[in-house]
Order: sequence, then C-alpha cells, then structure tokens
Amino acid sequence: MRRSRKVKIVATIGPASSTTTVIKKLFEAGADVFRINMSHTDHPLMQTLVDRIRAVEADVGRPIGILADLQGPKLRVGKFQEGKVALQPGQTFTLDDDPALGDATRVNLPHPEILQSVQVGHRLLIDDGKLELKAVRCDGRAIECVVVSGTKISDRKGVSLPDTELPVGALTDKDRADLEACIEAGADWIALSFIQRPEDIAEARKLAKGRAHLMSKIEKPLAVARLSEIIELSDALMVARGDLGVEMPLETVPGIQKQITRAARRAGKPVVVATQMLESMISAPVPTRAEVSDVATAVFEGADAIMLSAESAAGEYPVEAVATMDRIARQVEQDPTYAGIINAQRSEPEATSADAISLAARQIAETLKLSAIVSYTSSGTTGLRAARERPQVPIIALSPVLQTARRLSLLWGTHCVVTPDAFDLDDMVERACRIARDEGFGDSGDRIIITAGVPLRTPGATNMIRVAYLNPPRETT
Repeated sequence: MRRSRKVKIVATIGPASSTTTVIKKLFEAGADVFRINMSHTDHPLMQTLVDRIRAVEADVGRPIGILADLQGPKLRVGKFQEGKVALQPGQTFTLDDDPALGDATRVNLPHPEILQSVQVGHRLLIDDGKLELKAVRCDGRAIECVVVSGTKISDRKGVSLPDTELPVGALTDKDRADLEACIEAGADWIALSFIQRPEDIAEARKLAKGRAHLMSKIEKPLAVARLSEIIELSDALMVARGDLGVEMPLETVPGIQKQITRAARRAGKPVVVATQMLESMISAPVPTRAEVSDVATAVFEGADAIMLSAESAAGEYPVEAVATMDRIARQVEQDPTYAGIINAQRSEPEATSADAISLAARQIAETLKLSAIVSYTSSGTTGLRAARERPQVPIIALSPVLQTARRLSLLWGTHCVVTPDAFDLDDMVERACRIARDEGFGDSGDRIIITAGVPLRTPGATNMIRVAYLNPPRETT
C-alpha cells in the first residue's frame, strides 16, 4: 500500500482502538506508526498490543513502526483532609515533607528532590497550570509559596517545575523496566518523557544498547534551552505541546514548535508534532477549523510525522480521526505554495559523501523529473540523509533489515520495502527497478535514481549514484 503523501501519521492505540480489527482499520485509514502509551499500559497488555500490530503488519505486507512512550517522572502533591481546599491569589501556601493530610495552609510534597532544588522565585504549576505558585522561602524541607493564580487544589494533582532543574534523571524505575520490556517485545522507537538535559538521553542509550532508537520529547523549558545538545544525542524528537504549553507561556509554543522542527530538519533527525491536533474529534466526527489549520501548519513546516493521542486511543471516532488527518495532509502537500515553503527551509548539506550523494540525487531527480529516489540502506542512515533533503519525488528505502524498515516508516516521504541484499551492481539496479515498478512508482520507460554504497553490504558507505530506466532497453549512468 503506497501512501499518497509524504508526512507520516502516528496513531496512539488505547481502549477505543486496541483490537486487531481496529488497528488494521487505522492503518488502512493512514496510520504509519502506532504509539503505545506506557503511562496507561502494563507489560502484558503492551505485549498483546505489539503482537496485534505485528499481525496487522503481516496481513498488509508493509513494515509498521511501533513507538513506545515512557511515562517519565510523575510529580504529585499528597492528599488533603477534605480531598481539596480553596485558595485565593496572594495568600501563602506551603509544600513540605510532613506526611500529614493537607489543609488550606499546606500539603505534603513526597519528592525530596523538589524540596531541595526549588529556589526563591521559581514557579510551581499544579494541575496542568490551573494553580500557579511562586516560591518565597525554601529551606530544603518546605517551600513556602504565594498563590499567583488559581483558586483550588485537590488530592494527588501533578506538579510542574518550569524553572527548576532536578538533580535526578528523567528515567524512573518504572521507565527502566518499561524500556527493557518494550525493547524485548520489539518496539522500534522509545520516546523519553520530560527530558531536561543530554545526560537523560545518555542513560537511556546505555540501557537500550542499540536495540531501539530514542526519541526525545521536548516538553520542558530546560530542554528547549539545551536543544542543540539534545538533538545531537537523540535519534528523533517530538514536540510534546501538552506539557510544553503548561510549563511555558502558551503564546510561545507555536514559535518553539517551528524552532524544534527546523533544528531537527537541519540535523537530519525525524521530528514528530504531537498533542491536541484534532482534540475535538475525541467526541465529534469532524474537527474544528482551527485544528485543521494546526495540522496543516505542521505539514507545511516539513515535520516528519503528525500524531494523534486521545483522538485515536480513547475517542469515539478513532478511524475517522486518522482519515481526517490523512486528508488534511494530502491536501496541504498538493497546495501550490507547499513546495516553495519546504524548499525555503532546506539546509546546506554536511561535508560527507552521504550528504553529497543525497543532495545530488535530489537535484538530478527534480531536474530530470524522475519517478523516485531509491536508496539502499542497511542501518537506515542513507534513508535519513535522503529524507533530510525533502525531495519533490518519493523516496523508496530498500533494506534487508526488517527493523530498519520499521524505524524508517516514521520518516518523511519514505516508502520502505524489505528486500534481500543485491548480489552485485546489476542485480541492485534490476531489483530497484522492479520494486519501483511493482510498488506503483512508475511504468516501463520511466526513470529512477539509485543511491547505494560500494562495496555492497557496507553500512554507512553511501558513495554511488545511478540513473536507470524501469524495464528499459538501456540504462544511463
């Protein structure tokens, strides 16, 4: 099944979409990658979902990516005597290490790392920002705050710390166990929540041991501040606008989204735009006009993928949500302004043979109006560099490694096919032409351009480019 768009769609599966039948319908509607949210999934259920996705993959004959999203640290206040209390802006309220039930003056905060790290002037956001506190006195055991805005607080509400860098990593014990279980189950991407610093990614990479690729979710101001370092250590990024919009002023989020998207594109790292893209479709069969515009903006920016969360996981119209996102993306990519916007954001290639070959392949393909760029890739690097160029023609990534094809299913404009390694150059050209024709990218007499590494089967050695006819009387070098 060939997609008629370049941007990919990530669909979260949950109670509304966890059966094999619905997962297949989501794929047929346009989902390319499936996300499993480990905040709401135990290991047996996760394994069941992976098995069902793989069953659909075998049925449709296309590689499908699986993204396992780790929960990350969940920071919450304790409980109150009455379950909740009313507050007033300007009053003082204390978070402390006393385990006693809270009242209108204080509540337990069972996180010593927060009590020891928050400094005077730091903000504490409770319940997704509905209550904002500002620290006025800190002694390591209690944080005395003034209420800036909001009027109530209740049991076990979440705490966000936009100004505070905690001395602990982003991975909890649950995350470490989940990471190992998800990799063992066959997840292709692991999303890391609440990344603050490059060291958080280094810890996860040590645990992953190269068995899965790591996607850093940018949802904290400290991560935005160290974006270039985080990009360098990550395999992909996610613009996690939900928590980002809690911890930073809402009006800054669109600009940050563009900043992250463009920085990831320059680095040749896949980037996913996520959260509330078609939020109203949780309970409505059609989205709002503003949501359509929001999805379109991410597509115009050249994001590799756009993601559905509750819309497909728990909403009333999961298949319709995917189909709607697919229609929006296809329409945007047909817009006469789309190519110009994508081209204007293109970055200079790095001084490597892979980038030079990818640049040349794009220029030749667009100049000669070829049908496709075919990239042989074992590790996936060649496919990544080809997609970084954002060519106007489709990219066909041929790989002998199923796991590579699954990972590249997240990649902009890339159609992945699993095929055995070529025996020699002639076999490589014949195989590329046959697959391009069989997959619907051209007819006899059309031309494609092929990139690969010589000697064959040498990862990361892209150094060859060739133009070939599909089932022609001759080939052109």
